[in-house]
Amino acid sequence: MFIAENIEKIRKRAQRSARHAGRDPDGITIVAVTKTVDAERIQEAVSAGISVLGENRVQDAREKIQKIDRAVQWHMIGHLQTNKAREAAALFDMVHSVDSLRVAQALNVEAGKQGKKLPVLVQVNISEEESKSGVKAQEALNLVKSVAAMENLTVQGLMTMPPYAEDPEKSRWVFRSLREMRDRIAEMDIQGVCMTHLSMGMSHDFETAVEEGATLIRIGTAIFGERD
Repeated sequence: MFIAENIEKIRKRAQRSARHAGRDPDGITIVAVTKTVDAERIQEAVSAGISVLGENRVQDAREKIQKIDRAVQWHMIGHLQTNKAREAAALFDMVHSVDSLRVAQALNVEAGKQGKKLPVLVQVNISEEESKSGVKAQEALNLVKSVAAMENLTVQGLMTMPPYAEDPEKSRWVFRSLREMRDRIAEMDIQGVCMTHLSMGMSHDFETAVEEGATLIRIGTAIFGERD
């Protein structure tokens, strides 16, 4: 029961943050992060209205997708290795973590084999933290242009992860920088690019991310509780 209650609390907090920023609350989607979460609890979240599930690893998604109603969307949010591109293209409705030309090329080939046009986000390492994946900010535009030219992928926005900070305000500059980058790219009107989404914000800082323009907030702990 607490999962449904948690989701409702998160939804209300996100809506409040959106209104505070003068945004339409309907423009924010909760991506329930299912890392280490069993199928029974995932199904409870789906029953409570979650329509998008996010997984960090391809092999974990494979097992869970077999057990969960495919009426929901599955998004790949973790670092993707090129040797997992075939399965990723088959399993996921969107990949948030395109962080290199090699990954994009592999996804493009595999999506083509499966006859699908795969929506992707380009992951940007705004803070240039060594432990984080993502293309450097100054290289992001070139990667977006390269992916946009691939016939089986469609660029739908950007993703980032700030360095962890207890105070969400310390992450605001990262979220703002990504939004400003998104806006600059959108103004270029690049063919094959639709800058609809900003995937940013997690359990401890999603309200700040929403204020700065997040459309996809990746929430795990605040929905399912602390991981084992």
